[in-house]
Amino acid sequence: MSETPYAELSRRERQIMDIIYASGRAGVAEVQEALPDPPSYSAVRALLRILEEKGHLTHEQEGQRYVYRPTVPAAEARESAMKRLVRTFFDGSPEKAMAAFLDMSAEELSGDELARLAELIEQARREGR
Repeated sequence: MSETPYAELSRRERQIMDIIYASGRAGVAEVQEALPDPPSYSAVRALLRILEEKGHLTHEQEGQRYVYRPTVPAAEARESAMKRLVRTFFDGSPEKAMAAFLDMSAEELSGDELARLAELIEQARREGR
């Protein structure tokens, strides 16, 4: 991934990354519009430049504007964030993390979702993960 882990970004930088991951790509105005309690246009532009310097974003020019996109695919960023989360809060144990997730979400998971989770566990077992 990039030099600065996603978890080490400021709250505003994470908000911007979330916006860009959700849309796939965005210009300064789109990011500013999507931010809660948005800062000025120039402040958003500066934050995007900082995220680019940190290696999280890249840009391309479209006419007069820059359009930013993540340097790491969302799936890769998610996996990296999950590994850090498990290592930091669950002593590196995926079992502890899954147990906490299930305790927290048990009432919210549908039968279909529980069946899909069981299927994923069985698939991991067959593949020797």
